[in-house]
Amino acid sequence: MNKCSKLFANVEEAVKNTGVKAEILKVEDLMEIVKLGIMVSPSLMINGKLVLSGTVPSVEKIEGYIRKYM
Repeated sequence: MNKCSKLFANVEEAVKNTGVKAEILKVEDLMEIVKLGIMVSPSLMINGKLVLSGTVPSVEKIEGYIRKYM
């Protein structure tokens, strides 16, 4: 599993664990990624805010980001 897929799976689990209602999108179009200002992958945005890039955090850490930015 590549880093982007691992981050996506961790985000899905974190959303499930926190019980928040969220739409999870995996952006794969290079032009769209550039438009979002993302320079390093994988990256995580919550409510339009870039909260991390270049790493795959644990599910628990992502849960913390969800609580902070949702």
